[in-house]
Amino acid sequence: MTDSAPVLSETDAEPGSESLLTVAIAGLMNLAIAAAKLVAGLLSGSAAMLSEAAHSAADTVTEIMLFFAVRNAQKPADERHPFGYGQSAYLWAAMAAAFTFVAGGLFAITHGFHSLHHAQEDTDYLVSYTVLAIAFALESVSFVRSLKQTRTEAKRLGLRPFHYLRQSPDTSLRAVVLEDLAALVGLVLAGLGLLFTEITGDSRWDAASSIVIGFLLLLVAVRLGHANISLLVGRALPSAQREEMRAIIESVPTVISVKELLTLQIGPHSVLVAAKVDLHDEATGAQIEAASNEADSALRERFPQVIWVFLDPTPTDTDFE
Repeated sequence: MTDSAPVLSETDAEPGSESLLTVAIAGLMNLAIAAAKLVAGLLSGSAAMLSEAAHSAADTVTEIMLFFAVRNAQKPADERHPFGYGQSAYLWAAMAAAFTFVAGGLFAITHGFHSLHHAQEDTDYLVSYTVLAIAFALESVSFVRSLKQTRTEAKRLGLRPFHYLRQSPDTSLRAVVLEDLAALVGLVLAGLGLLFTEITGDSRWDAASSIVIGFLLLLVAVRLGHANISLLVGRALPSAQREEMRAIIESVPTVISVKELLTLQIGPHSVLVAAKVDLHDEATGAQIEAASNEADSALRERFPQVIWVFLDPTPTDTDFE
């Protein structure tokens, strides 16, 4: 058997409309929350509230960048970019993590340390408590929305939501989930800082909560940045999915075995699959074409994110003997 040209299949990528809506909702929530926290922080003089305002402002900028990430990833392929613009989403998301989260985190930390040495004056904390409660409710709406999308997509792929979130190439969705979770935790920390400050009269509690919020943001930034860089460089699908793809291809009657299987996540909703396959020596050209089409269809049916499939008929070493 001699090598033949790879077989190529292509369909349009799934639109990221769900992710776009999730990002838009999160962005609008964060914008309103940031304004409310800023007013409350200025009125109360609370370091934690001002840090939370910076947190929400950073989140708002993040959502704007993620919105562009999702939109750019949906651009159709062209002559200069035959595999589409999916990877641009990872670039935008990495920039969002590096700039907004780190900027918000560093502000919270530095402002907290500054407040440790500058005691705040006694004030009425009712405004801050009210804003924190409203912010918690609004953040919960965004968080529930992102979790709903996570469960839906995880169910479609047969994964648990937590495992899907760890493996998901949709970094915009992952960013919103982690962002909302960090926001809810940050609100609790800010509330505790204010409460202990009010009870003890020691503003260092408030400053300490600001510092903890800052480190929380840095942790999220590092986590998201690492995930986006990994995808931007070029990441394969998880081993379990690769093995299932190998089994699907090898189940085609004309295929003896898959000698090599390569997968590449080239966008939040697009995957490239390339495989070197050993076929029966007596297979005709028509049988090879039929086997290629059968494997292509089976892969797409099981994994809707598969957009390109390359199969390269490759003889074994014994075929040359």
